[in-house]
Amino acid sequence: MPEPEIPQALLGDYVPILREVAAAGRRLTRDELETFRALGREAADAGHQLRALVRLYLSETRACWPQAAVADPAATADSVLAAVEQTVDAFAEGFERAQRLTVRREEAARREFIDDLLYGRSDLGRLAERATRFGLRLSRAHAVAVAAGPEAYSETDAVPRSVEAALLSRFSGRKILLTTKDGRLVCIAPASQPDVLTYFAKQSHAATEGGQVAIGRAHKGPGGVVHSYDEALDALDLARRMGIDDPVLRSADLMVYPVLTRDRQAMADLVRSELGPLREARGGAEPLLNTLAVYFDAGCVAAETARRLALSVRALTYRLERVHQLTGSDPADPMHRYTLQTAVIGARLLDWPAKEL
Repeated sequence: MPEPEIPQALLGDYVPILREVAAAGRRLTRDELETFRALGREAADAGHQLRALVRLYLSETRACWPQAAVADPAATADSVLAAVEQTVDAFAEGFERAQRLTVRREEAARREFIDDLLYGRSDLGRLAERATRFGLRLSRAHAVAVAAGPEAYSETDAVPRSVEAALLSRFSGRKILLTTKDGRLVCIAPASQPDVLTYFAKQSHAATEGGQVAIGRAHKGPGGVVHSYDEALDALDLARRMGIDDPVLRSADLMVYPVLTRDRQAMADLVRSELGPLREARGGAEPLLNTLAVYFDAGCVAAETARRLALSVRALTYRLERVHQLTGSDPADPMHRYTLQTAVIGARLLDWPAKEL
């Protein structure tokens, strides 16, 4: 694609000034330098490339140099080159200042959009219009992935930049929005491109040295993004409370847990009645509760549970018998197992026994 033609007006009085410099051997005045800075800002705002602008100035220098030499043979090349250096430096300074200001404005607009999008603020119709500027079509379904690492990250940190570079390298041209929010990495992608979030999860897990990534379900519309984002955050919080250490969590696979705690009071009553007697054990309820949790996670296989707890099978059997004695429910009995396991899940979700119910 050819570069747009640069208007000659962006040269200002460069040629006349250069001839004066060649004739008098003077340096540029403060007002002249400020004029060239202003021209640089104007060129940046118009979207011209700095390289093409510098080429224009050098081309004009070559064109007028012979005339300057004829008009005043005593003019030195040093004076002319010094003036060219001053001009180009002032012009580039103004150009770069305008670009930095534009970048700051764009970044502020981007952060405002991300905040409004992920917090569900602003008019949804207006939000959808703004989204097109950042490559998102919110009328379609999108899903959100959130990565949490051992520390908080900002967009300028090495971890987010490395993840972004990997995504852009693999999915160049895809409609992806990558950012950070509250110290976590966030990736928003169309639901039709699940491979993007899978790859984001892989790269984030590696870049954060073992961080955990949660992927929300896909939802349509501007409100769908914040819904998926909330689901991903809930999945991370659930994993923390439940002790789930899987590197990648999918909220669709964890839907049973919110269902179990939808009636919080009923779940609290179940935990108190079923597991409350474990407080009478020596050492409190926590050791036996943890034993039950590992036992159920291991598929109720005694040998595997003992291995995970670094116990002998005999010691594990004693603990399970102690649970039976205190609660009246036998973990090995299929009739009792479901109630006990549901109560253990409820205890994790409600942070019992650390918190009173």
